[in-house]
Amino acid sequence: MRIRPLFAVVAITSLFGCANDPAPTEQLKLTEQAVAQATAVGATDDEPDMATAQSKLAQAQASVADKSFKQARMQAEQAELDARLAEAKVLTEKSNEQLTQVNTRLDRLRKQLGAAQ
Repeated sequence: MRIRPLFAVVAITSLFGCANDPAPTEQLKLTEQAVAQATAVGATDDEPDMATAQSKLAQAQASVADKSFKQARMQAEQAELDARLAEAKVLTEKSNEQLTQVNTRLDRLRKQLGAAQ
């Protein structure tokens, strides 16, 4: 008979343990990597998405310090996405610049070929 109350206490305790969110250490690592990668390709604080990513990452780190793990995870996920968006925008801009350069060279070559004929 005593086993049942003990079992109930253990079951309730384990349910409360599962309800708590663990610290989002892996998500924070992913976010920090995404911010570093965006910076590596040329994203700066001048770009709104990059500034937002860094701000949300700082908020996520503060939330971890406050043990608000669910909020920290959401902020870190948002920061990762903002950093990836900033990276994509920088890469797109660089690609467009390269495309413009190639088109300029092609136009120059066409003119040279047209003048040679």
